[in-house]
Amino acid sequence: MTQSVVVGVDGSAESTAAAEWAAGQARRSGRTLRMVHAGGPQAPLSEQPGDPAEPLPEEVRALRNRLVDALPDLEIHCEHVPGNPAHALAAAGEREGMLVLGSRGRGGAAGLVLGSVALQAAAHAACPVVLVRSGADDGGTGGDVVVGVEGSRPCDEVLAFAFARAAEYGTGLRALESVTLPAGPYVTDAPMARPEIRESMAASETVRLQDALARWREKYPEVRAEAEVTGWPAGRALVEASRSAALVVLGRRTPRLLPTAPRLGGTAYTVLHHAHGPVAVVPHE
Repeated sequence: MTQSVVVGVDGSAESTAAAEWAAGQARRSGRTLRMVHAGGPQAPLSEQPGDPAEPLPEEVRALRNRLVDALPDLEIHCEHVPGNPAHALAAAGEREGMLVLGSRGRGGAAGLVLGSVALQAAAHAACPVVLVRSGADDGGTGGDVVVGVEGSRPCDEVLAFAFARAAEYGTGLRALESVTLPAGPYVTDAPMARPEIRESMAASETVRLQDALARWREKYPEVRAEAEVTGWPAGRALVEASRSAALVVLGRRTPRLLPTAPRLGGTAYTVLHHAHGPVAVVPHE
């Protein structure tokens, strides 16, 4: 059975942007589009567009009908599911392997960039979650896919997701790593403060990152992949890169020993709140 791209919809401008992004993603990946409206105690009802009993907001039904008319070759389903919206949407996305959400829903407080449902799903879902902001470009129509990496062993799950999206979009990939020297006297004292020493360290890290990308280049020869090392803080570097990126991809560690531990670090919070385009959060151990 063909998998779907699941998108949460509630009639807000952000969820409309998310549905349009998800529709493009579904077409490129050969999947169907599954629009899910979650919340409330009602039982799931019919997906038939003409069913007057379905508890879908008028804005959601209008959006579905508009996407059906605009994309007649795309199989689109729309449904209501009961329960806590974050939990229900995460469960729907986990069954299909991807969840797309607006960065802030209809119930979001004015001035907040990231809504509670989006934040909970990004922090706890067991599948990649893509957050789309109203006004952001449709992924794949612009620049490269940018993936944030860290440490000596970039995460396979995160790189696999990023390379697959770049291949679908027909664009390049930028693997971006932030490397900063530790604070203290060693930073300001010679020889660590000398520009040539810093440049040498950055070049060494770039070579290491290039080596880590080698097997992914072999798997996706059509993707032009570049390694980039920056001295900027990771959050700032990724937010700046998002200005021209088709998609920014981040990893999210899934704690095994401490299930209640924080799921999103400072870099993820910074990027999710300030990115200029869609951001994907990919869970990994």
